[in-house]
Amino acid sequence: MNKPDTRPPSFDGFTQADWDEVSDNPELTAEELAAMRPASEVLPPALYAALIRSSEDGRAAADATVRLDPDVLAHFRATGPDWQARVNAALRASMEWPDGKRAPDERRT
Repeated sequence: MNKPDTRPPSFDGFTQADWDEVSDNPELTAEELAAMRPASEVLPPALYAALIRSSEDGRAAADATVRLDPDVLAHFRATGPDWQARVNAALRASMEWPDGKRAPDERRT
């Protein structure tokens, strides 16, 4: 019978000693903080765009945790890249206003 591992969890396989070895970065000074500029001003536009999570139409997407049945999740994941956008489209298509009409498609074209 194996004994359970009681060691404290490490981050991505690194030990506390590993972190102590590389954690000698000094805090930023007030001058360094004042000189900082937003990433959108200093990165190439293509790189900045790739780093920003957004919906298909460029609007910022809200993070949410949703519990889905395994077969539903498998179905959408099997559709390939951007499967989350297809889940969003399916949810939007199911939206109805109190008057029974479908919710308008608010995506920008």
